[in-house]
Amino acid sequence: MWRHLNSLRGRLTVLLLTASLAGALVYAGVTQWPLPQLLLWLRKDLAVTIRAPMQLGIYGGLLVSVVFLLPLAFWLAGLVMAPVSRLLRALEGAVASYRDGDFSFSIAVNRRDELGELIRMHNALGQTLREQRQHLVQRELLLDTVVQNTPVALVLTDAAGRVAYSNIASRHLFNEGRNLNGLDFSELLADAPEALRRAVESGEDALLSVDMDGSEETFHLSQRAFRLQGRPHRLQLFRRMTRELSRQEVATWKRVIRVISHELNNSLAPISSLAHSGAELARRGHLDRLPSVFATISERALHLHGFIAGYASFAKLPTPQPIAVTWTPFLDGLALHCRYRLEVPAPAQPGRFDPVQIEQVLINLIKNAHESGGVDDEVTLAIHDLGRELRIDVADRGPGMSETVLSQALLPFYSTKRSGTGLGLALAREITEAHGGRVLLANREGGGLRVSLLLPQVTSR
Repeated sequence: MWRHLNSLRGRLTVLLLTASLAGALVYAGVTQWPLPQLLLWLRKDLAVTIRAPMQLGIYGGLLVSVVFLLPLAFWLAGLVMAPVSRLLRALEGAVASYRDGDFSFSIAVNRRDELGELIRMHNALGQTLREQRQHLVQRELLLDTVVQNTPVALVLTDAAGRVAYSNIASRHLFNEGRNLNGLDFSELLADAPEALRRAVESGEDALLSVDMDGSEETFHLSQRAFRLQGRPHRLQLFRRMTRELSRQEVATWKRVIRVISHELNNSLAPISSLAHSGAELARRGHLDRLPSVFATISERALHLHGFIAGYASFAKLPTPQPIAVTWTPFLDGLALHCRYRLEVPAPAQPGRFDPVQIEQVLINLIKNAHESGGVDDEVTLAIHDLGRELRIDVADRGPGMSETVLSQALLPFYSTKRSGTGLGLALAREITEAHGGRVLLANREGGGLRVSLLLPQVTSR
């Protein structure tokens, strides 16, 4: 019972009963007793002239009751609403503090009613927010430490193209160690190698090689667009792959040695065994079985010859002989070997490259595009005359490549196919670089892969 009376509802009920009782007493006092008797006594016994009526009646009693009860009602209302008003002001200050990021605000009021329970819940909420804020600060500090010290150059730009965040590696890559925040990223890229600038402008992931400080550096570029605090941003990650590629090349050569050893053993062991069997058959005079033995030996020898020749052709590429190549007959000849859709009309100006080697590269690339799992009609070829450079794009609508595969796809003998030799893209890279150009790999928006050959052209064009 005491618990209910101590609640806000109980207190309000008591105050309303008190006000009702006071109103009833005032009404009875001015209409029944003692005010009428007092007025009669003053008029008769003391001979005081009183013009007011001896009986006020219903309306008069109500009017007098209202006059007496109005101040009482204001006082009781203030008594009831005072703690609620104080709590609302305290909560208003707490909300303002939370809005400003200050979660140290708490309300020190000891009550046992509903307001007290609300205050305790508010203080518990503030404590939870303080702990979460502390954990977030610690995690942000850890994340910032990791990001700042990672060897991957990270640049975050806003919708206007200005750098919103950068780490130490990106400062050394683009601004000689100085801070990048607030600078226009396009102006920084203007002083960067052209291949790096074009890769960023493409808006797609790419693997590219650039000349920096007199040596060739290989980068893997990853780009993502997202919204941060409701505003569009773009994140660019520049990962130096030169050392990783060197380690991968060493591992690749070790794998090649194992593959060649395995293939030699698989061919030489049966050849040795068949030669011994043939000699034994000849000694016993079973000459009718010798042709099948020699046929099997010949088959294994041809297989071994083809295997070694394929690898030898990669290691002994002839020096390219660039000549002026007219596009119409070149594309007609290419169409005899593979199917593709010309995405844009070929340039009117002839290209300059070794037609035999580049044709072989394009045949391999288009074949890979058809084997990617996409629609055959979406395998496209595009030729762009960029003045000092010629760009040839082979694109498909397959699943594309993961970042791991994208970073190793140009390595010799690296293949994700069970029966693949791993020479297609590596051969394209070797031939293109022998021309003085480079190969770019990039995943396409909407799915698929684009392989770009960038071939230098005569500057007089």
